[in-house]
Amino acid sequence: MKQRQLGDLKVSEIGFGCMGLDFSYGHRISREEGITLIRQAVDRGVTFFDTAEIYGPFTNEDMVGEALRPVRDTVVIATKFGFNIDPQTGANRGVSSRPEAIRGHVEGSLKRLGIETVDLVYQHRVDPTVPIEDVAGVVRDLIQEGKAKAFGLSEPGVKTLRRAHAVQPVSAVQNEYSLWWRAPEVNGILEACDELGIGFVPYSPLGKGFLTGAMSSETKLDASDFRAATPRFQPEALAKNEAFVQLLRRIAVVKGTTPAQIALAWLLAQRPYIVPIPGTTKLTRLEENIGASAIELTSGDVADIRTALADLSVEGDRYTAAAKAMVGVEAPEKK
Repeated sequence: MKQRQLGDLKVSEIGFGCMGLDFSYGHRISREEGITLIRQAVDRGVTFFDTAEIYGPFTNEDMVGEALRPVRDTVVIATKFGFNIDPQTGANRGVSSRPEAIRGHVEGSLKRLGIETVDLVYQHRVDPTVPIEDVAGVVRDLIQEGKAKAFGLSEPGVKTLRRAHAVQPVSAVQNEYSLWWRAPEVNGILEACDELGIGFVPYSPLGKGFLTGAMSSETKLDASDFRAATPRFQPEALAKNEAFVQLLRRIAVVKGTTPAQIALAWLLAQRPYIVPIPGTTKLTRLEENIGASAIELTSGDVADIRTALADLSVEGDRYTAAAKAMVGVEAPEKK
């Protein structure tokens, strides 16, 4: 697979988002099945794997670590801190990036992953009570100590990103971005990445499964699936949003490929430093996602898609109100 740069990190241009293997989505697979699928991804050229301590919590890092241990020197592992997780119950108490606690979060991740250095460590969500300079300073220390190689932020405000980068260069920003959620094009994040030389990692690049064409207004989501409570995944919204899938299908027919592959190829065509991280629990979908790397969209194709998108509007918010409140946050000024 072709490679791309996230700061100084070289990674496969399509990564693997491991969250859904055992967290958030209703359908989960066993630990053994997850390990097998991760290793199958490695065998097919994927070198970039994304996890977080909150996934499980904790179990996802353990799974990813065991799966990648035999090939540790050939892969890039990203994980995240930024939530206050009850160690006994696993309950999420909300965002928290207290400087005195970050080191413990990262060291816990290293232990679960079974590695001495994490390649890329993200602040999972900005803590509105902690100056980002303090967060970046702790990560800078961890990098100097050899416990991390690179620093990333997930869903930061633009000002927060710039302030963090001034303390410790940011290698990657991980925000939601897809044909179905194009806020990074208008909120200044992509422009900041252009200017500062920061890589961009779209999560949910397939619209949390919707852009694959496998869902419809008739799809029944399990109560344990976080999408069941999301406005965008309510039946009426899904029906109205079907126009996005129809657009992808029309292009896929011309290109002899699938809607999911067009959705990923479109992202790859936006910037040379964009590295989407689709997730899946199925080998067939994994191979389909990887196949997007071989699809070339011309500048004309991209322009045609953009023109078609201008006539479409998205129905429903991407998150519940509580989750929505945690994205695009600006950290407080340092006093």
